[in-house]
Amino acid sequence: MRGLGTLALRVSAALVLLFIFTPIFVIVAFSFNAPSGKFNYTWQGFTLDNWADPFKYPALTEALKMSLLVAGISTAIALVLGSLMAIAMARRRFRGSSLVETLLVLPLTAPEVVMGASLLTLFLDLGWASGPVTIVIAHVAFEISFIAMTVRARARGIDWSLEDAALDLGAGPVRTFATVTLPMVVPGVVAAAMLSFALSLDDFIITYFVSGSTVTYPLYVNAAVKAAVPPQINVLATAILVVSLVLLALGTLYRRKRL
Repeated sequence: MRGLGTLALRVSAALVLLFIFTPIFVIVAFSFNAPSGKFNYTWQGFTLDNWADPFKYPALTEALKMSLLVAGISTAIALVLGSLMAIAMARRRFRGSSLVETLLVLPLTAPEVVMGASLLTLFLDLGWASGPVTIVIAHVAFEISFIAMTVRARARGIDWSLEDAALDLGAGPVRTFATVTLPMVVPGVVAAAMLSFALSLDDFIITYFVSGSTVTYPLYVNAAVKAAVPPQINVLATAILVVSLVLLALGTLYRRKRL
């Protein structure tokens, strides 16, 4: 019975993984499809022409550039704010820390449609025109929570007496942070940055509310479903996937070498 249970567990796990990764396999496979019409929905035949000209559609390319730009800027801003907040919360308990922790969880639990509508209302009340700036602000608003929670999980396992030792040996606060604190939280910071970048690049609902006339990659794909779905959408999505896997592999190899 134990062997049968182990087999059933492995089969169930395999089926769940297959269910999760099947859409990814379809995206990759259809990047090599040669559709006869405007929609890349049915398999017509294998071709490499799509990969030979991945930037065939300027509007799609510009949308991808905008998504990468917004993701890069918002991740950089949120990474600084969220990491400092996480270190402060893990380093010391202060008055109101419980309230800060509760407020930090709210963006993670609030429906995206509610957050998007709230941000749109705020921008309209302030008289700000929707565009790249409002998209960056909106993305920073929800990325900070993910980054702070991720870095905080790493910071909780740090021996903070190392900071005191560095200060006792004559290092200033800035040098102590740069040479002692920061290296200890770097794994959490890198993981948080990758997660934040992926969430920003993938976000649709919040971006839809605050984008105005600006078009990001998810917004372009949503609009293309009604008019035309070129295979270059799959090509660029596959390229992003490959780059993500390469970065993940490099990070894993780097951690193994350090261990």
